[in-house]
Amino acid sequence: MDGQDPVQRADIDRIINPLKTNMPEAGDLGFEAIQQLGNPVPLLVQNDGKECLQLWLEPFGQDYWLKPGEAVYVTSYGTWDGHPFETMHETDCLTVWAMSWFATVSDRDGNEFPPGRREPA
Repeated sequence: MDGQDPVQRADIDRIINPLKTNMPEAGDLGFEAIQQLGNPVPLLVQNDGKECLQLWLEPFGQDYWLKPGEAVYVTSYGTWDGHPFETMHETDCLTVWAMSWFATVSDRDGNEFPPGRREPA
């Protein structure tokens, strides 16, 4: 396409195609609207450490902070190419990329988990 390397184009399409597919169906980026996309795939993230764990949700750029012993579900909705998540770990931080571009973070009961730092336990 316009002299672009076909391998590079395929990599770009792998990421952009789910956005093109899911965006018209989502309506907005709210917790409930994303859930309406269906096809939920949950990923359990649990902090078994002694300090707070920062969870970054991409492509939203939103951070969540899990206290020691806390667990949340990051759930991808809609469609994606290949696999629903990619994860990257750094000291005291886990980044989860929703390959569908649409995901929620909820507690074990399915309630929306609050983003941002929270007071220590």
